[in-house]
Amino acid sequence: MTKQFHDIKLSADALDQIFNEARSYNGWLDRPVSDEQIQAIYDLMKMAPTSANMQPVRIVWVKSDAQKAKLADCAMEGNRAKILGAPVTAIIGYDIDFHEELPWLFPHTDAKSWFEGDEKGREEGAFRNSTLQGAYLMLAARALGLDCGPMSGFDQEAVNTAFFADEPRHRVNFICSIGYGDPSTIFDRSPRPDFDRFNRIV
Repeated sequence: MTKQFHDIKLSADALDQIFNEARSYNGWLDRPVSDEQIQAIYDLMKMAPTSANMQPVRIVWVKSDAQKAKLADCAMEGNRAKILGAPVTAIIGYDIDFHEELPWLFPHTDAKSWFEGDEKGREEGAFRNSTLQGAYLMLAARALGLDCGPMSGFDQEAVNTAFFADEPRHRVNFICSIGYGDPSTIFDRSPRPDFDRFNRIV
């Protein structure tokens, strides 16, 4: 029998794990993240919604010491230790030519034709939806008991050259270290605004 998903609520502990108590970590405990855990993150992330089921995200999971060093060299000084110390850092990129995959990803209509000849539109769609997918990746990692440290302090062209040279139509969006966060490396939580400050119901 199909479950009525709208009647299912996560527990308070689960919501704390994913949202209320989750933090962006600056340092990591000496605990590995397995390839199986990485695949489990992806298998959850890919189920979340994107426009017309486009899947523009292209991820490089940086685990080896040599590749960590290469990525750290592309980052601002304050982010290098975060990358080097993390079990894995995901480079969340996107494919400008994602539309080539739409015939099988969204077979209900000729969605590929919407983007042919419109590279600016593809860039916009790829960036927006890969950003969504990157956020889903973080939620998936947290749901699986891992912590995240998203970062945007890096040289975009250097990352593209170092990690996407063989895929020239791929671009980096942001990076996110994943592991088991060291509580001693985070600050007190910064303020969050009340609903009325930035919201309207009309």
